[in-house]
Amino acid sequence: MQDAYWVFAVLFLTLVAFVWGRFRYDMVAMAALLVSVLLGLVPADEAFSGFGHPAVITVAAVLILSRGFEHAGVVDWIAEKTLKAGSRPIWQLSVLTATVILLSAMMNNVGALALLLPVAVRVAREHDTSPSLLLMPLAFGSLLGGLITLIGTPPNIIISAFRAGQGEGPFSMFDFAPVGGAVALAGFAFMILLGGRLTPQRQGQASADELFETSAYLSELHVNEDAKAVGWRLRELQEVCGDPVWCWRCCAATSATPATASSAPWPPATSCCWRRARTISSCSRTRPG
Repeated sequence: MQDAYWVFAVLFLTLVAFVWGRFRYDMVAMAALLVSVLLGLVPADEAFSGFGHPAVITVAAVLILSRGFEHAGVVDWIAEKTLKAGSRPIWQLSVLTATVILLSAMMNNVGALALLLPVAVRVAREHDTSPSLLLMPLAFGSLLGGLITLIGTPPNIIISAFRAGQGEGPFSMFDFAPVGGAVALAGFAFMILLGGRLTPQRQGQASADELFETSAYLSELHVNEDAKAVGWRLRELQEVCGDPVWCWRCCAATSATPATASSAPWPPATSCCWRRARTISSCSRTRPG
């Protein structure tokens, strides 16, 4: 009875750590396992035997498979087809959810979700849709699809292995399909008809691609042959304009070879791209002596 109290205490503290989110989930799980071993709740020689369980190996193999699909261009192909579904969120939601349900049944829900996450983010970005409107139904769809087949979700594999250990034989690939398929269809209909209205629509922080999109920060100046700026250096332009100028590139119009913008004079017919810079016409002061 004493061990039961310790087990519940370890599970409770582990759950608190998961909810707190201060530490990584894998570190919390490993710490809970080590504490269980130190308390004698788990035999030391069996502490890591779970890593050899068929469910763990299957999930690891499927994650490798999904990464292979990603590098092979499958993600780009799916994204291309999904983008053709239209700009309405209902069609995007239908295509993504149906796709993840089918993939989860055939290749495990964890791998299918990992495969389609970048697709959902790309679709949301291309059509200016709230990411949460697609990501949460995508997660639910992967869970529903995993109910259809034996390899769809780790609990199905665990139950099959336990049944085989009891001498009744494992489940076959589609033994879960009659019940799991019906639940998946009902869940899909619910998410399409009502789920979109219940899903919170949050606008997240800008992605790395958006933050480093230079088109919103760059201006271009063309220095004509008779312009006063011919022969100026960048620091001289900064002093005249009185505004910070960060040069991105300078290259002559007749040559593709970049020039050194910070120290070398600008040749005639030079194009310079910078951020937050004023035009030459707005700099009325004379060139510094």
